[in-house]
Amino acid sequence: MTNLDVHAAPVPADQDADLAALRGDCARMVPHWAAPDRRAARPVSPSRIHGVSVPASAARLLDAMAEYGD
Repeated sequence: MTNLDVHAAPVPADQDADLAALRGDCARMVPHWAAPDRRAARPVSPSRIHGVSVPASAARLLDAMAEYGD
């Protein structure tokens, strides 16, 4: 049987200092992280877009939201 007794880690008193330390750690790791070259997105013909279906309830929900429907 697995022991599921989990103890929470203590919360540091000075979280701002820990955030600064985390940012410093990340800055030191940046040279080790490789990101692929960004490619420009090419337009896709509407005839190639298929198989997308949206339930009517989701469409009504989005239509009722001011950011999307208006």
